[in-house]
Formats: sequence, C-alpha cells, structure tokens
Amino acid sequence: MSNGELIDRAEKEGFDCFVTTDKNLRYQQNLTAREISIVVLPTPSWPQLKEHGAHVDSIVSSTSSSDYIEVTLPHST
Repeated sequence: MSNGELIDRAEKEGFDCFVTTDKNLRYQQNLTAREISIVVLPTPSWPQLKEHGAHVDSIVSSTSSSDYIEVTLPHST
C-alpha cells in the first residue's frame, strides 16, 4: 500500500492522526486537502523514541484537523 493509499484509508476509517517517520511525505503527497493530522517523528529507532513517549503523546494529543507537525525530541539530561 502506498503512503497516499494508507492516509486515505486512515481518514476513511476515522483516524484523527497519522504518525510516520517519512520526512519526505510532505513532498510526495498533496496534503492540502487532508483532514487527518500528520505527525512526523525524527527517527524510527525505538531506543531513541522510548524515553520521549510523553513528549510525542502530548504532541499527538494536541493536533487539530489537517495539522502537519515535524517532532523535535528534547535533549536528554
């Protein structure tokens, strides 16, 4: 399934947010007519993402229809 087909299906199934690591998605797809919000994570690496779960969750939870957000992870302390 292509990204466009996947986003179409997610919208039709009633998903509010599409989370991906594909940083080129905005250049490969016409996102202007989309109602689903899109959140782009900076890496697919679970070891890098797991300590930032609350941060990612807060971003996903605060999205509105047709938002496009590229997540930046805070520095670890």
